[in-house]
Order: sequence, then structure tokens, then C-alpha cells
Amino acid sequence: MTTVRPFKLTDLFAFNNVNIDPLTETYQMSFYMQYLAKWPEYFMATRAPGSNRLTGYVMGKVEGKNEKWHGHVTAVTVSPEYRRLGYAAQLMKFLEEVTEKVHDGYFVDLYVRKSNDVAIGMYRKLGYEIYREVIGYYSGEENAYDMHKALPRDVHRKSMVPLPHPVHPSEDD
Repeated sequence: MTTVRPFKLTDLFAFNNVNIDPLTETYQMSFYMQYLAKWPEYFMATRAPGSNRLTGYVMGKVEGKNEKWHGHVTAVTVSPEYRRLGYAAQLMKFLEEVTEKVHDGYFVDLYVRKSNDVAIGMYRKLGYEIYREVIGYYSGEENAYDMHKALPRDVHRKSMVPLPHPVHPSEDD
């Protein structure tokens, strides 16, 4: 069984095998360090059974105000050879629990490439729904879906009411 543990700064030197796939966003080192410093509770890693090899990670943050106070999944990814074993679902559940129990958030959101049918299917199985389409979100070249999952604090599920039209990244709802 895989081990889930807090992401460590030194993991940045050992996660290339996880970030190898073209659908995984890779950021500057300073970006990862900023998240690790500001939201360490949202940054977790999975490790292969019986080894120190990283198999995946999730990083996120908490943001918004009032009824838009929520957890955001900045990245969740699993090394190709460890996919479809439930690791991503385990990492997502962890982030949802932090949002609900530590930060008392209303929902969790994430962005996913519109073309990434496998990830969209996984998120749907986890209870996420498409809230809106964001035009040109990925470097102006590909649209994204902004997907939401309501948490218990969102009693009336306001965070789940989809927008009727696509938006541009500069538009804030």
C-alpha cells in the first residue's frame, strides 16, 4: 500500500518521474516553494510501497471570500506507472478534508484541460461537476473546465450552479 505524507522541500529534486506527462503542468521551483511555505497543509506526496520513490502529489491553496471561500487544487498528478490505482482519488480526498475540516470551506475547485477526458471522468466520479468553461486558460491555446465539488458547509449547493456561458481567464465570477 502506498504511503501518503507531507511534501518536503527536498521532494522537488525527486519528482521528475511524476511530472513527465504532457498533461501535468510543471512550474518554476519558486512556485512550488511558495505553495509549500504558504499552504503546507495542502501539499502532500505519495510514495511507492517499500521505497522512497515519489509516485504522486497534490498541491493546493485556500482562497476566496464569504460563500466563495474554498480550497483550490493547483495540481494533482500521479506517475504514469501508478495511475488507475486510486492514488489521485486518495490525494483529492485529503485536500477536500483539509478544506472542510481545517479551513471550513464551501467547496473545492480545480481546472482541467477540456481535452483530458480521463481526468474529467475521474473528477466526475469523485463528485465534481463542470461549473464553467474558461476560454484559452492553458497558455491561450486550450480551454479548461472549472470543476467544483460542494462541501457540507454549502448547504444549498450554490457553488454547483453552473454558469450558462464560457468566460475568459480575466473574468471573475
